Amino acid sequence: MPALTERTTERLPRTNHNSPHAGNGAARAAFSGPFFWLTAFYFVYCARPEDWIPGLRYIPMAKITAIAALIGLLSSAGKTERSIRNLPREAWYLLALMGWLCLSAVFSPVWQGGALFHTIDFAKVFVAWVLTYLLVTSFQKLRRIIFVQSASVAIITLVSILKGYHMPRLEGVIGGIYNNPNDLAFAIVLSIPFCLAFLISAKNVLHKIGWLVAMLVMGTALLLTASRAGMIDMACAGMVVLWHMGVKGRRFHLIVGTAALGVLLLLVAGGRVKDRFAAISGDELNTEVEGKAYSSYEARIYLMQKSLDGIAHYPIFGLGVNNFTSYSGIWHEVHMTYLEIAVEGGVPAFVLFMLFFYRGFRNLARLRKNKKLTTDERLFVGALHSSLIGFAVGACFAPEAYQFFPYFAVAYTSVLLALVAERGDMPTSKRPALSSGFYRNDYVRDREKKPVITVG
Repeated sequence: MPALTERTTERLPRTNHNSPHAGNGAARAAFSGPFFWLTAFYFVYCARPEDWIPGLRYIPMAKITAIAALIGLLSSAGKTERSIRNLPREAWYLLALMGWLCLSAVFSPVWQGGALFHTIDFAKVFVAWVLTYLLVTSFQKLRRIIFVQSASVAIITLVSILKGYHMPRLEGVIGGIYNNPNDLAFAIVLSIPFCLAFLISAKNVLHKIGWLVAMLVMGTALLLTASRAGMIDMACAGMVVLWHMGVKGRRFHLIVGTAALGVLLLLVAGGRVKDRFAAISGDELNTEVEGKAYSSYEARIYLMQKSLDGIAHYPIFGLGVNNFTSYSGIWHEVHMTYLEIAVEGGVPAFVLFMLFFYRGFRNLARLRKNKKLTTDERLFVGALHSSLIGFAVGACFAPEAYQFFPYFAVAYTSVLLALVAERGDMPTSKRPALSSGFYRNDYVRDREKKPVITVG
């Protein structure tokens, strides 16, 4: 008699953590450790506890948490829902950007060692990006990561006000990524939309009050930085987030409340910002603040011209990361992110940089067209859109090419798109080709095994 053999045409579906019947306990246990360390890395990077908690400055907390998360992920290889081959195209653009910046360091006409050191330090964002994509496998985990970022920035702004309210523009109150008042303002603008999303989605009245207070503190700190770029950035990001959550979400009270609180904050703490905007014309510089602001404006024009000169002379590999300050002759960065990445990494680095962030906007465009998103998911899509718009606008006025926050935002868009795809809620016409490897198994995990009977 002929033998009957059963085989399957599909791989066994993997666990979907969004499903109420999510996988086995062993896989989750292997997953929890790496995710804990990833969360710790976000807290250390965003909250910088070593700058305001005594004794922590001697411990390399960012390196420890990043390495622990990476080791945990490697030890749980094969037990995670996603793998390296599932990484979206933006991840490969980011990796290519890291590689090109390493080449620019090798060929730097200014300082090769310094450029390589800064490139390696910046490369931590790629590790964090990949870990975020691989480990954040449910919307609850995504909310937790965004919560850590938003709450950390709120804490930092409160600490900055308490420690440096007497200092002009809160400059140097907190170290690292918050040392410069423009960088602090940039981080605030990119995080406020998430705070608003948490405020709206909170079920508890105390939680709502907490997020409202956090936003007021962040708005006050933004004004105290007197950052002109930050204010322009906030205006653009604010209009986008109010469009998503106020107009499209039919929460018109948000628009009225935001306008009222904005006017109140400007009246209370907007004096320095007004003086710095007035100084742009160069007429009647009556105060020291106005004089410094006009000098800063003139210096920025010079630095932009100098960066264009650097791009013309070194268009392929650029000057190397963080080397423009030396090349400028006045030891300042060019206050425009797009020129910063082009002059220090060359035109190829600029192209990869733009492609990477284009993918973030593309992910959001696909999500915004999806009618199957939950209310909370739609809230955070709006917050992400306004945050990335804030980055795109703010990048015209500030040197933020190596700050991690905008890269995190793109990671969030990639994760959210993957979560929606994994549960089968992406429109068929918009699904990526199954033969590409990316998302190949995301669309078959809920399908039943179909046995095929062969005679042999």
